[in-house]
Amino acid sequence: MKKGIAITLAMTFLVVFGAALSAQSQPRIGVCIYKFADTFMSYVRNQLEVAAVGKAWLSIQDSQYDQPMQNDQVDQFIAEGMKGLAINMVDPSAVSVIIDKAMSRNLPLVLFNREPEASDMARYDKAYYVGAKAQQSGTMEGQIVAQYWKTHPEADRNHDGVLEYVMLIGDPSNTDAKYRTEYSVRAVTAAGIRVLKIAEDTAMWDRPKAQEKMAAWLEAYGRKIEIVFANNDDMALGAIDALKADGYFRKGKYMPVVGVDATPPALDALNQGTLLGTVLNDTVKQGQATFDLVYALSIGRPAYTPIAPMANADGFADPKGHYVWVPYIKVTKDNYREFMKK
Repeated sequence: MKKGIAITLAMTFLVVFGAALSAQSQPRIGVCIYKFADTFMSYVRNQLEVAAVGKAWLSIQDSQYDQPMQNDQVDQFIAEGMKGLAINMVDPSAVSVIIDKAMSRNLPLVLFNREPEASDMARYDKAYYVGAKAQQSGTMEGQIVAQYWKTHPEADRNHDGVLEYVMLIGDPSNTDAKYRTEYSVRAVTAAGIRVLKIAEDTAMWDRPKAQEKMAAWLEAYGRKIEIVFANNDDMALGAIDALKADGYFRKGKYMPVVGVDATPPALDALNQGTLLGTVLNDTVKQGQATFDLVYALSIGRPAYTPIAPMANADGFADPKGHYVWVPYIKVTKDNYREFMKK
């Protein structure tokens, strides 16, 4: 019996020792998320954690929408001897500071979701970016609106043939906000529809801020507003909250609202009929591709992810490129159920 106990103890020791050895051999990777409270980024963060299991040890920090804090977090990662960095920038225009820090230690740097300028990226041969083309998301958003406008003549409330809209903008310093704003309206005009902007303002990707803006617009402009564009789903849902408080989505009173991301709360709104459409910004693929890249680079392998081919800044495939572009997908009442299953 004692012999059996000894064998069991030895086996337990080997399992524990093996697990500890395996953990020690895994690369340590520092990750910053611009704001944990951001709905979209919470799903990207979750995928990063899932992807890292058994492969790498991640330290994921909340930068709390504070760029100086994020800079300090990167300094701490370097001091702790991290083998790679994956950074979701607070302010993409401040990326040169982060690049300089990574360059000083020759650390691979994978930036994700908040796109920096290509000129900044070109400064460092170990800098990479994972994201999606914001122009594409804006175009798809506009196409959803154009299709609705052409098939629902009642959307033209004053029957003047002009689509009158309001626009909820994300962080003005963010590339996605800029292009989604521009290309959504461009897609509508490309469909031969005349437009008139009633109002636009930033709500910083935030649902409560968007609700506040939309409530003010309803008070100021009322029935002049015919369509609501939002740069992301949280702001679209904030607009819907304000519209509900004003009596919309009951007894035939309706206002088309579109967003971007296809987050679970947005898909629920599609199911309820309060959101006209959104555009899938694939959190699983972005999180997985970000991990794949930073992991490969941190153990000395070439940049690679099976999610999408390596590409250049313009979106063209290039095996020596430093970008991974995850495609967007239009999501409407016709196909939203397939994304609710994921």
